[in-house]
Amino acid sequence: MDRSTNGSLLDEPGPGMLAGNLGEPIKLTELQLNGVAGETGRGGQTIKVFTRLSLTSDDRLFHRVVEGLTGHIEDRVRAVEKNVNLTRSSYVLLVIHPDNTGELWLDTAAVSLNIMAKRPVVVGAAIFEADVADVVAMSFPLVAIGKEDRVVCVFREGWRFALFFDFNPGGELSIDRMERDLGTLYRRLKYRDLYDAIADESVFGRLTEAGWFPFVEILGREFRGLVSHCEAGFDLEEAETNLLAAFDTQRVETMFARWMAKTHFAGKERLLRSALNNFVSGDAVAALKIILTEIEGILSDAYRQIHGNSAKLETLLKFAVKSAENKAGQPDTLLLSAAFAHYLKSHTFAKFDPLTRTGKASSRHAVGHGQADADSYTQVRALQALLTLDQIAFYT
Repeated sequence: MDRSTNGSLLDEPGPGMLAGNLGEPIKLTELQLNGVAGETGRGGQTIKVFTRLSLTSDDRLFHRVVEGLTGHIEDRVRAVEKNVNLTRSSYVLLVIHPDNTGELWLDTAAVSLNIMAKRPVVVGAAIFEADVADVVAMSFPLVAIGKEDRVVCVFREGWRFALFFDFNPGGELSIDRMERDLGTLYRRLKYRDLYDAIADESVFGRLTEAGWFPFVEILGREFRGLVSHCEAGFDLEEAETNLLAAFDTQRVETMFARWMAKTHFAGKERLLRSALNNFVSGDAVAALKIILTEIEGILSDAYRQIHGNSAKLETLLKFAVKSAENKAGQPDTLLLSAAFAHYLKSHTFAKFDPLTRTGKASSRHAVGHGQADADSYTQVRALQALLTLDQIAFYT
């Protein structure tokens, strides 16, 4: 990439680039930002100082910290005879160099999200919310940030705001870590309704009891529809009917193609093809019998490819969670690996009492032992089983 003589990237895209910065930054001097007080203290007292922090506008300290930082930044802008109101900008990025000079980018730096896509994409294709399986990182790819620099970033998503700063006291700024933290902040803002739903035991408990989870394939508008019905106390039948109608042959085939791209799924191609054909034709019994009894085998094949041997179910579930965390780079992502592990244990692999005949067709054990109530073999449960297997495809 071409760089200007002052170290900032030129706003013209380089060869092979599809985008560029929208403008030039404001050059600033005497940026005396090295930390933020973490506690109150009198003169002469020792206090804690934050040199690196991530906050959203839901955090108690956010407004106090961001007002102090932006106040200093606006003061330095006035020193170069310019006037700005940082509250009007959606993306504020300040890069401070070791000599306390810096560049202030106000909605002019190109922003990139590193996502896990649900479907194959080509360069230049439009990406919609329904295409996003996870957001892994956020970056400013056309802004020069050196390992000795300090960074302050404030951005908004909808009506929520985030603040990140790293004053880099050791002079070894980790760009990868910064981008992951920015990605985490973006997820916390963009998908706050999802995290709130999971944290609300009354809502999430009702969803999981009915067999639902924020599966990757329905993440977004479709899952929000289920959440809205739960929050309102409505019966889920209408939302479930709408969701079932959305899974036509084309969508199911897209899921199947995703599975077959993985060797531990491809070995089950004949069985999985039969399950999908039965689901499309409305035969929930056959679809559930196949899918639920093959999940453990697929997990076992994935585990064997890595470790060279088989393992018991408990180990396989831990393996699936760890695989998801490794793929996303951290545990707190939209893959929701820890919550999914609980879902598998309490739902897909739920135990049953053969004496009370309480088994349902959502449980692999009840189905495998012929102890599931016949009325529980429904298309809704068949879809949930398909989505469970699809989630494992994203994990492994």
